[in-house]
Parts: sequence; structure tokens; C-alpha cells
Amino acid sequence: MTVWSMFPRNTKYFDPSGSPFMINYRVDDLDALLDALKTEGVKIDPYREDYDYGRFAWIMDPEGNRTELWEPAEEAIVSNRRI
Repeated sequence: MTVWSMFPRNTKYFDPSGSPFMINYRVDDLDALLDALKTEGVKIDPYREDYDYGRFAWIMDPEGNRTELWEPAEEAIVSNRRI
């Protein structure tokens, strides 16, 4: 699935990245991935967001671009399956 979301030109959502966009990766186990990335020395934003549709965290790639990680809630995964 590919989703494009538009943000206002003056958004601070991508800070501290200087990039005008951000990639969001859907992940299966956010905590395990963050632990593995931390072990590899990846810069991880300590801020987290939790919603009924999933959990979010952010990292910085080696070029200084902010990347969003999303672990969908179990209910969101079930509702996206074809029956």
C-alpha cells in the first residue's frame, strides 16, 4: 500500500530533518525494531505516539532524514484483511 499525505509548507512535523517529506514504514514489532536499531547506533527520537489504530516512533537515517515507524493495532490489522 502506498499513501501520500500532504502537510502545510511550514510544518514542523519533519523536524529536525531538512527534508520536505518523510517515509513511513509499517512494522510488525516496534519495540524489537527500535531495540535492534539502537544496538546499531541509529538515532531514535524518544517521543512516541499511541492511538487506537497503532503506535508510532521516529528515527533519523544516516543522512539526517526523519523516518516514521508505525506498528498497527491488532484491530487495524484484522480490519485490513480480505475475507
